[in-house]
Amino acid sequence: MHLYRQPIVIFGLVLPIVAAAAVVGFCFMMKSRMVASYENKLTNYKTYEAGRLAGLEIESQVSRQHQHMERWNTQLSEETASTVTTRLREIAEHLPKKEYQLTAFDPSNTKGGFGAVSAQTSTQLRIAFRGTFRTMQRAFLELETRMPQLQLQELKIDPSASQSTLLNFQVSYTAWEN
Repeated sequence: MHLYRQPIVIFGLVLPIVAAAAVVGFCFMMKSRMVASYENKLTNYKTYEAGRLAGLEIESQVSRQHQHMERWNTQLSEETASTVTTRLREIAEHLPKKEYQLTAFDPSNTKGGFGAVSAQTSTQLRIAFRGTFRTMQRAFLELETRMPQLQLQELKIDPSASQSTLLNFQVSYTAWEN
């Protein structure tokens, strides 16, 4: 009987214990991989869901602004120089004549300033005014509210030599177009 004791111990006890340990180790490794995969997929799903909800929110905001988008598109498709002069005339009707005067208007089709480094089409506008500070603030507010495609590039304010209450304003705008 002593002859078979070693093979019985090896094949009857050690090998089954080693095989069972390998199976348990393999199952533990597979479980940890599945848990890591599940956590990764759960994180990806949460990211996807947050992006989807953000997209839906943006879509709802855009759909609420649809009528404004149409207005803005028509406004951007209008010829800039004539639109600005029309808006300036409309603004001048509501301001005191002694405190507001358009002295120069120079539209330029060459790109400059912000428009020079952008692929978007734009027009440069140089406008000069004479007026009081408060009235010119109101005029600029009205102009930039009515024409949101204007981007202020340069503003220069000097005292007027003829009247001490008036200031000379030189403004450069980049007008974005379609």
